[in-house]
Amino acid sequence: MDLLKFVTAGSVDDGKSTLIGRLLYDTKTIFEDTLEQVKMSSERRGDVHTNLALVTDGLRAEREQGITIDVAYRYFATPKRKFILADTPGHIQYTRNMVTGASNADLAIIMVDARNGVVEQTKRHSFIVSLLGIRHAVVAINKMDLMGYDEAVFERIKQEFMDLTTRISIPDLRFVPMSALDGDNVVDRSANMPWYNGSTLLHILETVQVSSDHNFIDSRFPVQYVIRPMSNEYHDYRGYAGRVAGGIFRPGDEVVVLPSGFSTKIKAIDSYNGPLQEAFPPMSVTLILEDNIDISRGDMIVKPNNQPDTSQDVDAMICWLGDRPMQPNGKYLLMHANADARCMVKDVIYKMDINTLHRIEDDKAINMNDIGRVRLRTTRPLFKDAYTKNRITGSLILIEEGTNNTVAACMIL
Repeated sequence: MDLLKFVTAGSVDDGKSTLIGRLLYDTKTIFEDTLEQVKMSSERRGDVHTNLALVTDGLRAEREQGITIDVAYRYFATPKRKFILADTPGHIQYTRNMVTGASNADLAIIMVDARNGVVEQTKRHSFIVSLLGIRHAVVAINKMDLMGYDEAVFERIKQEFMDLTTRISIPDLRFVPMSALDGDNVVDRSANMPWYNGSTLLHILETVQVSSDHNFIDSRFPVQYVIRPMSNEYHDYRGYAGRVAGGIFRPGDEVVVLPSGFSTKIKAIDSYNGPLQEAFPPMSVTLILEDNIDISRGDMIVKPNNQPDTSQDVDAMICWLGDRPMQPNGKYLLMHANADARCMVKDVIYKMDINTLHRIEDDKAINMNDIGRVRLRTTRPLFKDAYTKNRITGSLILIEEGTNNTVAACMIL
């Protein structure tokens, strides 16, 4: 079975945690002891029914306030697919948590309260989903039970969101009317909304095709580790381990090692399950080359006629995660693929107004949860692609040197 990683996003009290709890409950993937704890917590809170939102809201502060603060990860499976879900907060001050949870997602569930329609946080999270290159999204119009399961309400909110998509890019967008509290259109089709002919949420999650989202054209293999067993059985073994970031590698292929520029051929491809005849994203493998070349962590193996951009100047969209503002001309550590370097913020080109999606060019102060475009100068060349082309070689993070805190997520332009 393949794996789908998805994230929930939306405003406060849109029902994200309730939806996840309902999804886990109806697919019978909640352990009995966990369900018993949720029932006890619901009774202590005075809830009339078992509050399924408490399945993912594990922190005491979350259960007391009825909100999500941290990103909660849950793992479950159906007969058709395995899933990793990230339940992210809706509050504006936790936008950075949403960015963290969505950074590796294949699909996003954007929650909309049927009573309120598209609000500021809906726009903010939709923009972040687009910015992070998530190609598949489900707009879950929740709490339809409170609006009498009215088709006109669904169509009005759908049109509101479609008006928003003229300024963002989400290639595969679907709309599902639902009631997470009662389970309408979550796992089973709702009898209360016979006018809806689309798929249930679970059916979409089980059938959405994400394998084609990887870049199979531009061959990229960032080296993570050099394997040298130095044993009698593998005395001369030298392999380069890592995760294929793009393209397809096969034994006999001619490759170039960056930054040295030396050329060689792939002798063999090893994996945990034995030798392979080809490797492609997102497989983790070990490449064995025909020639002994000085290769270390952070180097990249590519094809000779298709190489990444090599430069010390980086233009990127940035999501600021740090508590302290970004320092003008500040110096930070940088992590890109498996390479690290130091960098300086040369310029802030503009900042985004999330509400209007307009560019602010006169205010260049980047604070926590702000999104903008910056220009960086690195101490050594990076082997990079545009983020829209490759999410692995097109992304990087900034780290504050004094604290080792991750302060920014960047998407290379």
